[in-house]
Amino acid sequence: MATKPRSIFEEVDDVQKPVAAPGGIDGRGRGARGAIRVWLMILFVLVVVMITVGGLTRLTDSGLSITEWAPLSGSVPPMTDDAWAAEFEAYKQIPEYTQQNAGMSLSEFKVIYWWEWGHRQLGRVIGLVWALGFAYFALRKQIPAGWTGRLLWLGALGGLQGVIGWWMVSSGLRDGMLDVASYRLATHLGLAFVILGFIAWYVFLLGRREADLMQARRSGEHKLFSMSTGLMHFAFLQILLGALVAGIDAGRAFPTWPLMGDGFFPPDPFQLEPLWRNFFEDDGLVQFIHRMSGYLLSIFTVVVWLRGRRSPHVKTRFGFNVVLALMALQMVIGIVTALYSAPAHIAILHQFTAVVLWVAILRARYLARYPLPQSIRGT
Repeated sequence: MATKPRSIFEEVDDVQKPVAAPGGIDGRGRGARGAIRVWLMILFVLVVVMITVGGLTRLTDSGLSITEWAPLSGSVPPMTDDAWAAEFEAYKQIPEYTQQNAGMSLSEFKVIYWWEWGHRQLGRVIGLVWALGFAYFALRKQIPAGWTGRLLWLGALGGLQGVIGWWMVSSGLRDGMLDVASYRLATHLGLAFVILGFIAWYVFLLGRREADLMQARRSGEHKLFSMSTGLMHFAFLQILLGALVAGIDAGRAFPTWPLMGDGFFPPDPFQLEPLWRNFFEDDGLVQFIHRMSGYLLSIFTVVVWLRGRRSPHVKTRFGFNVVLALMALQMVIGIVTALYSAPAHIAILHQFTAVVLWVAILRARYLARYPLPQSIRGT
């Protein structure tokens, strides 16, 4: 299309110029960020419930009540007396029954069966919620640019968790085993926290526009972010150590504090052979390592908090205050758990507080990287 010739006397400022549309950087590939965030929040709540139910399943010794892995047919519980009898008979063949629960009645078996079935069923529900949500947003082409891989990653981790769950249970069905292998339990719980961590991080990111995140990152505190990343890894290690304690019921040994029995160090800690087994299977040594790691984690939390309280951002400082408060609370609950030999209600509170603390650390780390805007008055 030909343009109209301009007069040599025409002022340059008279020429109309295209005006940039606001939010152009963030407008392309924005997707349904708010709706996906809500979907991830639902998954987050389900995973938290899953971790809690899993802890109760372990504390009630229910994890070995179902002796086969049937991802599809296992979703239907026994419906007849014959079906219940068959399940009970299968349980009677494993060492946990013959050496620990011999003489258990069918009604008592049903209690532990329902705990394990509910745990597995909740895993199926989580998988279904993820699959339906991902399919919905993908078919409607509402997934933001760069987020398809992240959401698929969550699904892959969920599938892997199911496989590891059976890998864990199968270890307790072998001769000589009354419980699942503690290191497999730690792997299973650790992956649950990894999944929860990714979901929480994605929820944080989707709470703001990409342009806002890019702008906030310029004000990020790299040193504080690095220290909080170290705190996150240290806390994860402590969670794994806690799983090792739970896996061999080490929390019920040495109900004393600050000493372990009559001394600082547990008596006879290296009786098992080969030597490495003591670090996974000796009650006293495993609990001792968990205690010492907890002390070091608390000290490092204070160090990170001292750096965080110097942040120029009010909400960042508050985030690290929350972490310090929760760490102190978790330490107190841990001591009470040990003193009372890990009763179920206190032990599950200890695990749940670990979940809350884990998310608080992730939130503080997020704020160190992407500070929230504040008014001059709040500076």
